[in-house]
Amino acid sequence: MTHSKPPLWRDHRFWQIIVQLAAVICAILIVVILGLNLNRNLQQLGIKFGFNFLQQEASFDIGETILSYQPTDTYTRALLVGLINSLRVAIAGIFLTTIVGITAGIARLSDNWLVRNISLVYVEIFRNTPLLLQLFFWYFAVFLSLPNVEHKASVLGLIKFSQNGIELLGLNFSPEFSTLLLGLTFYTASFIAEIVRGGIQSVAKGQWEAGRSLGLKPSLIMRLVVLPQALRVIVPPLTSQYLNLAKNSSLAIAIGYPDIYFVASTTFNQTGKAVEVMLLIMLTYLTFSLIISFLMNLLNHTVQIQEK
Repeated sequence: MTHSKPPLWRDHRFWQIIVQLAAVICAILIVVILGLNLNRNLQQLGIKFGFNFLQQEASFDIGETILSYQPTDTYTRALLVGLINSLRVAIAGIFLTTIVGITAGIARLSDNWLVRNISLVYVEIFRNTPLLLQLFFWYFAVFLSLPNVEHKASVLGLIKFSQNGIELLGLNFSPEFSTLLLGLTFYTASFIAEIVRGGIQSVAKGQWEAGRSLGLKPSLIMRLVVLPQALRVIVPPLTSQYLNLAKNSSLAIAIGYPDIYFVASTTFNQTGKAVEVMLLIMLTYLTFSLIISFLMNLLNHTVQIQEK
């Protein structure tokens, strides 16, 4: 006995494909309509759309850069310098905020009353005050209040503080870079601490008891038993915080750190190419977000329980 194949329109996979195609077509139509409207408005204003200005001389200085740069360089070079500066903050920030966040999250569950409440106060203060206000605090109340270079403070002879920023193992970090890095780190880490605390508490208490029955110390139970299981809960929301850190780095303009947004704003003011510059900024932060999301999705895949 043979069974007739059901009609195509009764197959739910068919309708899933149709809905996806419809969504793609609608998105393309919206982009085309917006593009035509933008082009018409620019023509009415007598403005020509294009990126030829990127090859023109920038004619402005950038106070902090790793790459060699002169005001006689092109806008392309200037934007590249800003991009590198943004990457410095984002990469270093993700690294430091992970360490601070995990430490504070574990401390929130400490049996020591003092450690537990210090962590609580830190989380509540930094999580519930605006990031911009914190940046101003670090910049004006901390770094600009430090002694000058001749009377710089030192910690164990390795870390030196002055109004010129932080000197670490012979490397000098400007007050603007230090302010942005510390502000982003302690602000984002306060959210990560709560994510870590929730992830740890999601692990069954029986795992702790099993570790103790094997004679493991609490620190080993945390590192070898609890945290690996908690990562399944921690990683997804952790991705959002990394994305927020990368995007919040655009607040660098408030303290004068020349990141990509700072350089792009100067470029826009000089060239008047508002649409083109905004598109470049959007593309930059979109790329940042996609790369972070891709890497964190790979990590999330590795920490999940693999079903057989």
